[in-house]
Amino acid sequence: MKVPVLLLLVPIVVAHAQFQSIFDGAKFVKEAAQGSLDMARAYMDMLDANYKDSDKYFHARGNYDAAQRGSGGAWAAKLISDARQTAETFFGTQTAEDHAADQKANTWGRYGGDPNHYRPKGLPDKY
Repeated sequence: MKVPVLLLLVPIVVAHAQFQSIFDGAKFVKEAAQGSLDMARAYMDMLDANYKDSDKYFHARGNYDAAQRGSGGAWAAKLISDARQTAETFFGTQTAEDHAADQKANTWGRYGGDPNHYRPKGLPDKY
């Protein structure tokens, strides 16, 4: 009697595991999309603020906000940050020193560091 019950439970457990995997994948994609929007918002705020020495703050804030979404958001933040830094280095629009400082701010925010650590004095409160 125990063998037939076990045979019934195995497909249920396997189906649950597959469903959970699909659910986790959809959750990751949702987090990545939300994180991408967080990164875009930080970038648009940086352009809007046009405030001297504020770029590191916006780097940290975008990465922080995206990573708070979960692993998908953190993945999107890293992908976007790395792509932007690679493009800026390739096109010569930033020095190696600026690249390193930007990456430090990106990592700081992505791993939960308070973006206000990089906030310049006088940056309007709306940011």
